[in-house]
Amino acid sequence: MERRAYLAAVGSATAVGLSGCTVLGFGTDGGGDYDIGMSANAFRPDTYEVSVGDTVVWRNTSSRGHSITAYEDNIPEDAEYFASGGHESQSAAEDAWTNSRDGNIQRGDTFEHTFEVPGEYGYYCIPHVPQGMDGTIVVTE
Repeated sequence: MERRAYLAAVGSATAVGLSGCTVLGFGTDGGGDYDIGMSANAFRPDTYEVSVGDTVVWRNTSSRGHSITAYEDNIPEDAEYFASGGHESQSAAEDAWTNSRDGNIQRGDTFEHTFEVPGEYGYYCIPHVPQGMDGTIVVTE
């Protein structure tokens, strides 16, 4: 096979094989406005910067259920705790997930939180933290 024909065939096959990949987890699912998408095992982007008073919207852009759960010891001291399901602590969010999957964000669903205190906020997905699914919100003045 001639080199150009081979490269054209490989390029076309790759494009077809990858079509739709951006739909699941890279912020282009067409489901509306959001700041952070969720792939199978990652937040996209995993670090996001906002200003005090901004609201961050997460959208589940994958087919798996996810949670948004703040690390209690990794948010600013005066900051409001946040977790999908509205839980007031990390242990309450983890218990609710374990017992009833409370806080589960299904495909296409969103969760939002307004950040009022500057600093770094670490968060994770309860079922996928073993695969490294965590992220950071950086809030500036």
